[in-house]
This record gives sequence, structure tokens and C-alpha cells, in this order.
Amino acid sequence: MTGTDDNPSKYFYHDTSFDTLMKKRIYNVLLISSAYDAFILEEDGRIDEQIFNEYVSLNLRYPPQFIQVTNEEKAFEELAEGDIDLVVTMLSAEDEDTFGIAKKIKKKYDGIPIVVLTPFSRRVTIKLDKEDLSAIDYVFSWLGNADLHLAIIKLIEDKMNAEHDVNEVGVQVIILVEDSVRFYSSYLPNIYKIIFKQSQQFMMEGLNEHQQMMRMRGRPKILLATNYEEAIVLFEKYKNNLLGIISDISYNRNGKPDKEAGLRLVKKVKSADSLMPILLQSSDVHQLAKAKELKVGFINKHSKTISIELKKFVSEFFAFGDFVFVDPKTMKEIDRARNLKTLQKKIHKIPDASLQYHLARNHISKWLRARALFPLAERFKDVTLEDFDNLEAVRKYLFNSIGNYRLTKARGVIAEFRRDSFDEYLSLSRIGEGSLGGKARGLAFLDSMIKRNQLYDKWDGVRITIPKTVVLGTDIFDEFMEENNLYKITMSNLSDEEILTRFLGAKLPLRIKGDLQTLISFIKNPLAVRSSSLLEDSYYQPFAGIYSTYMIPNIESDEKRMLNMLSEAIKSVYASTYFKDSKAYMTATSNVIDEEKMAIVLQQVVGRRYANRFYPTFSGVARSINFYPIEPETLEDGIANIALGLGKYIVDGG
Repeated sequence: MTGTDDNPSKYFYHDTSFDTLMKKRIYNVLLISSAYDAFILEEDGRIDEQIFNEYVSLNLRYPPQFIQVTNEEKAFEELAEGDIDLVVTMLSAEDEDTFGIAKKIKKKYDGIPIVVLTPFSRRVTIKLDKEDLSAIDYVFSWLGNADLHLAIIKLIEDKMNAEHDVNEVGVQVIILVEDSVRFYSSYLPNIYKIIFKQSQQFMMEGLNEHQQMMRMRGRPKILLATNYEEAIVLFEKYKNNLLGIISDISYNRNGKPDKEAGLRLVKKVKSADSLMPILLQSSDVHQLAKAKELKVGFINKHSKTISIELKKFVSEFFAFGDFVFVDPKTMKEIDRARNLKTLQKKIHKIPDASLQYHLARNHISKWLRARALFPLAERFKDVTLEDFDNLEAVRKYLFNSIGNYRLTKARGVIAEFRRDSFDEYLSLSRIGEGSLGGKARGLAFLDSMIKRNQLYDKWDGVRITIPKTVVLGTDIFDEFMEENNLYKITMSNLSDEEILTRFLGAKLPLRIKGDLQTLISFIKNPLAVRSSSLLEDSYYQPFAGIYSTYMIPNIESDEKRMLNMLSEAIKSVYASTYFKDSKAYMTATSNVIDEEKMAIVLQQVVGRRYANRFYPTFSGVARSINFYPIEPETLEDGIANIALGLGKYIVDGG
């Protein structure tokens, strides 16, 4: 890069605070309806069950509870409890003035949003045109579909959280401009389903289940405008975080119907951002020509394939789905990246013209934002070709920046090992759901400290990190022992050799074979197979040197042989749990052997290869307290014993 930009490989990416997003949620919904509607909702619609199933199918959390009442008095009794987040009232409520009730509720509880659900008919449309809707937040046309309830709840949650979440981390926004109750009632559920499907894809960028669920909070938000002025306000407020706009063409402007309001909106937006994706929709097919003239998308509202057309446009122009590299001359697909890992791999492979095309339109940054990869998107936001000496420098910058982001994201996290998408940048991952054991817990803590204090590349020429580590949880140990009926021999008087023989003759759980094969394919150095029992490395009971450690070489030409050696090393560590020295130490420390369980730490040995030999760099033991300080040393200074090569010199002396 020609400017003063720092080295992308040393740039520190701060974690996105997903836990601070979507703080305002709808938990309790008060549903005011007639006795008949209440019966239909309960017996036919089963609204609680429907909404729960809808949440589960979309991998969403916190499904709301619906509280049904049939008159104004009961409604205010529930509201007085103070736990209602949303009021939904049915327009057909018998002998009740729906809008009058809404006004009374809004007057007393002005912070609670109110939604009116109504069947669609000409009579209802006329009634709505005559009514004062000032107390109503939204009116929706409902035909019994549960996905509309979900869309309503998410639309209101998006409205409540948009300003904070956009300002906090840069969450993206989609603006829908539509005044037809019937149309946006059917349109919104479709858009939300597209967004939730997108969210399910990008949540897999999370390294474990907790991260994946947190990432869902960073999904794009949908904001609804019903006239020109509302649309302009939303655009001005969120234009720097806007994925795109979907707009009708005919709606109110300056309080009066304007058949070209949507066209005016396009011109206004394009004057500020010529690259902003916009999709126009109209029941008038003659508007297609005007949409083409303005170089925006168009959908016929009466099209039988409107849902498919909407999904296609949003995926292509709102940066959803895979990142598709195109040939700028033909606009045909050249290649695609389904996630950040594959995007990094493609950077050096795509043609110059395609890379220039996407960079000039900020497509990479926008795609990253749509996937809630905000720190990296911000990094790329202002990158232009003019900032670099040549295109090769651009590729190197993008590749190194993505690599550094993946490395930063992986530090301090215990990731789930996924054989189909294993990330070589991970520092610590786990196989199984059981405990990590004492040694692995200590490594995880150390990794988090390195990240928290930004020590990884604090000093030039030095990288401070833990070796690449994969942990087999204690549940793998339990499964191994039970499947091979080994517990009965652990309390016997068999010799260590006999116990080892029995363990080596047993079989590891079949479910981890594929994981171990994947690990071997990525490992380029020798592998240390180490114990990590529940009691190991406890504060007062270190268990140092009690259990076995095995080293296996890296044999790139024979992965089958290496898998066999790795399997035998794992079983040998398991066997060492019940060797005589281990049992004796358990007795001496007043522990019970039955309570001990073994996790396994698989670590890549750090060092360098010379000819056909591999030399570990150095090893050591560090203690946070120095029990024998010599002035000017103090107790709190700590002490470390370090030796070249393996740690055996430290433990055994030499």
C-alpha cells in the first residue's frame, strides 16, 4: 500500500459485542379479540404452538407468550400487571370499538406498540380510510398464518433496536416502502424468511454454539415506511448502513397520493448513492420501462413467482447468500465463495477485471456487513485501487487482512471441531461435549489472556500463542470405556503392561474417526498426545508427570499409518489413568479413582524441520509465584525454567 496504512497482519480486530444487540424484545403479547376469534385462534390456529414451531424451525430464540382477552376490562387488568410488550387487537371484536380501545391503551401506556389485525375486504378498507389511526402503530391483514405474527414481532423489535444496534456495531438495514396493508402483510413474512435463512448461513462463522446464537443478533433489520417522507427520514438516518431499498411506486407524498412517489425516491437516493440497490414493485407493468431507465430492479405485484423473484433480487443485490465473482463484460459467474474461509482462498485466483469490478463497487465490504462480519467490513470499507501500487498488492492486502481477522477471532475461544469446515486458524478446538480436563482448561485460559492483553505480536520477531490444540472431551473417554467394557479391569491387580494391552486392543468411538482423519490432514508438524484429566493441574494438586504423554511423527505420505499411531497414543494415555503410579498418587492425595475422567490434548509440536528431522524450539515451566526470591526479585515476580528442545529436561532434570 502506498499510504501510511499499518501492516494488515498486525492489525488488531476488536470482538463484535453481539451480546449488546437486540436488547429490547417482545416477550408477552396481549391479544384482544372477540369470543369467536379467541376460539378460532385457540382451537384452529393454536397461535402459541404455531409461533413456537416457527421460531424453532428458523433457529430463533425467545418465542413470545400470547395472553388472550375478550374485552376492554380484562385487557386493562392484564396491562396493569406491567409485563405486556405488545398489544394486538382484532378488528372484528364483537360489540367493542377496536380503535377506541386502542386509543385508551395508548393514552395510558404510550410506550407499548399496538397492532390491528383484520381480514381483508373492501368494507374493511373503507373503514380504515375513515378511522383515526393515530393510536395504531401498524395495521396488518391476517388470514391465519403464523409467519405473519413472527414478521410483526420481528418488525417491531427491529424498530425498537435499530438505532442502537446500527450505532453500536454497524448492523445493516433494509427499508421497505409500502402503503398497501394487504401487500406488506404478505411481503414481510417472505422478506424475513430470506433474512433468517441468510442468518442461519452466516451464524456458522461462529466458532461454537454460543457464538453462533449470538451472531443471529447481528442480522439485517427491516424498517417499514408507508409514505415518501417516512422513507426519506429512514434513508437519511441509516444511509451509511443500508443494504438496499424495496419500494412501491404509488403512495402518499406531502399528504397526497403521488403515482410517482417511488420514482422520486429512487432519484433522491441515487443522487446521494448511485450504487444503492433498489427494487421497485408495482401492479402497473408499464412502470418496468421507467425502472430500467433508472437502472433499478422491478417486480410485478401480480406476478405468480413474486416470492422467487424477490429472493433472487435480494440474494444478488443485497449481498445475501454466496459471494459471486462475475465477469464485468458478460456479468456471468466466474466463481463463488460461500464463507469467509473460501473468500480468502479465492482472492488470488479470480481474474484482475473481476476483482477490480467488485472493489470499485464496495461489494466485498457490503457482503461482509450482510454476514455480520463488521470489523473486517469496516476495514475494507474505504479501500480503493488507488491506495495500492498494483493489483497484486491489493490481493495480498485482502488475503492478509482476512487471515489476520480469522486468527484474531479464533484466539481465546474454545471452538467446536467441525470436520466439514475445519478452520486451520483455530488455536484451540474441542471434539465432544464433555469436560476439557485441567490441562486443557489452563491452555484455554492462557489463550484468552494472550488475546485480552494483545500479546500475540507485541514484540517484533516474536509470536506469543499456544500451540494449535484439539481436545477430546471426557465424554469420549466415558464412551470408550463403556463400549469396550473396560471399567471392570481398572480396579483389578493387573500390571501396567496388561492394562495397556487391554486398552490397545479396544476400539475408539467410531464417531471421532473422521475428526481425527481431518486433523491429520491439516497437521504439518509432529503431534503431542497429552493427558488432561479432571484432577490434573488443579491449584493444590498439579498431578505433574503422573500420566503418560506420547509423541507421534508427522508422516505426510502415509495418513493411514499416522491415524493408527494417533489412535494407539490416545488409548495409551487413557490406560495410564489406571497404572499403579497413578492409583498410588490418587490414594496419597485422598482422591477416588472412580471419580477421575480423562480428556486428551492433541498439540502440534512447535519447532523447525531440518532435512528429515524435526527440532522443537524450547520448552519450560512457568510459575506465577517465586517461593525463593533473591533480591531484587519479589514473591510476585514469578519464575520460569526453560530448556532447548522438549520439556523432559525440565521435568526429569538434565
